[in-house]
Amino acid sequence: MSVTEQPPPQPGPGVDGGAGADVAVEQLRDRISADSLTTRRDYLRIVATVSGGLAIGGVGVAAGILHRHGDSESLPEPKKVTDRLGPGQSVAFRFPGEDDRALAVRLADGSLVGYSAVCTHLACGVLWREDRGAEGELYCPCHEGVFDARTGEVTAGPPPRPLPRIFLTEQADGSVWAVASARSGEQAKDALCRQFGDDHPDEAASVGCPGAGRPAAPERRPT
Repeated sequence: MSVTEQPPPQPGPGVDGGAGADVAVEQLRDRISADSLTTRRDYLRIVATVSGGLAIGGVGVAAGILHRHGDSESLPEPKKVTDRLGPGQSVAFRFPGEDDRALAVRLADGSLVGYSAVCTHLACGVLWREDRGAEGELYCPCHEGVFDARTGEVTAGPPPRPLPRIFLTEQADGSVWAVASARSGEQAKDALCRQFGDDHPDEAASVGCPGAGRPAAPERRPT
């Protein structure tokens, strides 16, 4: 029972309540102390639980236990990012899955780059800052992480790995499409060959994937 639910103390014999009143007051004080202690303990328990959950989540992201951008072994469906993207502009989208935040950027020289928008430190959102430096920068405001806009490499702050790359293509009408993704630090050729696999032999051959485009070995017949 909480303090607010306590019935008023009943006076004992005598005009002032005597010993009965003293006992009731003492019991009320004990209840107040117990309630206060329970409240503090519950608060500390909640704080410890939330803090522990955040720490475990951070370790999971850093160690690669949790989902990372580009984990899929198959080629994702191409996705239209935007109708047009001008120099210095960026657009946020989801790729390869609806839970994967991504960012496309047109650099000042016209180069088109795409990255996961999830910081490799503790999975905070990454933003594009066009006014920083000659080419702008990709910035995580949670812990001041900074990534190179052209390469995705870490240039400042605590992120342990570069941003995973998103492969973009531009159509004749100016529209921008996302077609594949890479894991953090993975070479472009390795990422594409991994996702092209045996299901896209022409694309694999154009990239120069090992074994792509080679004729199949003739089937041996029993003699």
